[in-house]
Amino acid sequence: MKKILFPTDFSETATNAFVHALEFAKIVQAELVLLHTFDLPIYDNQYFPENYNVIFDSLQLSEFDMFKEEIPKLRAIAEERNLDKIKMSHRLMDGNLIFNIKRAIKEDAIDFVVMGTSGASGWEAFFLGTNTGSVINTIDVPVLCVPLEAKFKKTETIGFTTRYRAKDKKALKEVLAIAKKMNAKVRCLYVKTSNSDVSDAIIKHWEAEFEEEPVIFSVIPSDEVKATILDFILFKEIDVLAMLTYKRNFFVELFRPRLAEKFANVANIPILVMHE
Repeated sequence: MKKILFPTDFSETATNAFVHALEFAKIVQAELVLLHTFDLPIYDNQYFPENYNVIFDSLQLSEFDMFKEEIPKLRAIAEERNLDKIKMSHRLMDGNLIFNIKRAIKEDAIDFVVMGTSGASGWEAFFLGTNTGSVINTIDVPVLCVPLEAKFKKTETIGFTTRYRAKDKKALKEVLAIAKKMNAKVRCLYVKTSNSDVSDAIIKHWEAEFEEEPVIFSVIPSDEVKATILDFILFKEIDVLAMLTYKRNFFVELFRPRLAEKFANVANIPILVMHE
């Protein structure tokens, strides 16, 4: 059975992402591993010789008590959605979030990570500096990133941008495997600029190779790459956007609010980050 790691701080953003994690677990027939991490303060015990251990014990106990209180709330959400049969296990770990996520991925043989992110106002930080962004940059399993504004709905279309590279083909095959489990189709977009180095022969070769797959290839001539992608997401009704990690700087630019009239709607979809 596959395993999905769901790091949570029990915030509204995380709770919204939990619904997506549940539904994704149902689709890929996976177990959910819930992870909550916390940092213990660093004290120099030469200055706290008597109460050093007491401080640590009390902090650990308070985190454990909070953990015990919050887990039943998540189980109640699963019951409300008739997903309480999904196997869930729990990990409470102290220390650095990224370190503990990497440790859990290794020890629990994790296949996917599902995390919440701040949504429309925080995509730049999300890709470059937040905890979620750090996860994207440092682990090698797919990460489904869910903004608070993205309420769960059935995924019918996954968008995937490509430049027809070998690394893109590998990622597309992984996205297709997920899409088939969702009974969804994949719309693959290439924005062909005036400087394009992709030949028609390569494009036709891809189309022939994936002829039997639920994927539609679109080649749109334009030098306005970002605006074209936004139009594609909007007008093709993309439910989830799949991307490769090497494109994260590009997507920071894509989601900046200067494309304001389109930004609000596009920023509300989950992003599935694939690794090269």
